[in-house]
Amino acid sequence: MKRLPPLPALHTFLITAQCCNFTRAAEQLHITQGAVSRQIAGLEDHLGYELFIRQARGLDLTAEGREWLPRVQQIFGLIGEAVEQIGAKRETLQLKAPTCVMRWLLPRLMQWQKERPDVPVELTTTVRHGVDFHREQFDAAVIYGVPPETSLASHRLFDEQLTPVCSKPYLEGPVPLQAPEDLEQHMLLHPTRDERDWKAWLASADVHLNNVSKGQHFETLDLAMSMASQGTGVAIGDWSLIGDDLSAGRLVMPFELKVKTGLGYYLVLPQKPAPSPKLQELLGWLVEQAQAR
Repeated sequence: MKRLPPLPALHTFLITAQCCNFTRAAEQLHITQGAVSRQIAGLEDHLGYELFIRQARGLDLTAEGREWLPRVQQIFGLIGEAVEQIGAKRETLQLKAPTCVMRWLLPRLMQWQKERPDVPVELTTTVRHGVDFHREQFDAAVIYGVPPETSLASHRLFDEQLTPVCSKPYLEGPVPLQAPEDLEQHMLLHPTRDERDWKAWLASADVHLNNVSKGQHFETLDLAMSMASQGTGVAIGDWSLIGDDLSAGRLVMPFELKVKTGLGYYLVLPQKPAPSPKLQELLGWLVEQAQAR
């Protein structure tokens, strides 16, 4: 395979072909006229044929030069598109978060995009609660669990606080729901298969129920909250995540007791490299939103 011509010489050919004048090409390229002439001569020597007809009044393209021009324009057009598209993708902040935090996070990211459309965020959701920045190409992540390891830079958002919730019409329905013991007569909605959230809250309330395992089980907190808002039963939810639902009246708390589990939600990012100013701004804004609950 014949060695490809050097890219700088092709760029010089493109500019020269567009203006058909060594002097004007030199001005656009910010080099001397002699440098332009030498690059064109070197390119012609490399190809084995002339690209320009030199005349006293200027330059004309040869037949080969006319064939080369649209191809070189296409080459540099593709390079320009790549620079723009890949650069734009790199400027988009890549954020990962577990599905359990979506009820809180998604409305705030939508608000962020309205306020800062110049700093786009691409969100990837997952059922996993952690992140591995060595294997996953994210700028930052929200994780759920215990305080993260010291190898990560972290910002605490809020602690998990469990409490029962239901719709207002359900609470005002014919079956009493005035004390935790009344939950025996209601459908319990579980956001997980292992029932751990309801069991933790009931233990803290010092209440034993026989219907815990008879409730409906869901794969995510969001599904359990949606069913509760539709009047299906009483769900156990994280008060830290459902503030918007409570404020809007989609859900109500039949009891005041909120149980901290020792787990929480954290914004994390690698210690190195240092975060960009745009990423720092986004993280700071999310922390402010969490503190303003």
